[in-house]
Amino acid sequence: IKKGKKYYFYDNGIRNVLISNFSPIEIRTDLGALWENYMLAERLKHNAYTKNYCNTYFWRTEDQAEIEYLEEYDGKLHAYELKWKPQHVRFPASFIKSYPEHTTDIIHKENYTSFLGYP
Repeated sequence: IKKGKKYYFYDNGIRNVLISNFSPIEIRTDLGALWENYMLAERLKHNAYTKNYCNTYFWRTEDQAEIEYLEEYDGKLHAYELKWKPQHVRFPASFIKSYPEHTTDIIHKENYTSFLGYP
């Protein structure tokens, strides 16, 4: 699906400049988008630094079911949802059926360190 592109920035500061929002994190209405952008940028940096070469994707169906971030390595897809708060996320049934050899994980503020390769 080509419409509905998503854009990410390596630096959330640039994103903030473009949308003219410098409010403190406590009152931001876009905290989820900031977190998603930060996690994705840091994961891509981590993969580059550690030479973890993989294909990366954003997945969305015509019905707007989506997965925020996928990595493909070792012949498998690894799907990630990037959420600020720990919460239950149901991965789309169409994805699970289409890619039976996959893994899924929810990355949030309480477990993100291993996702970014921190000890």
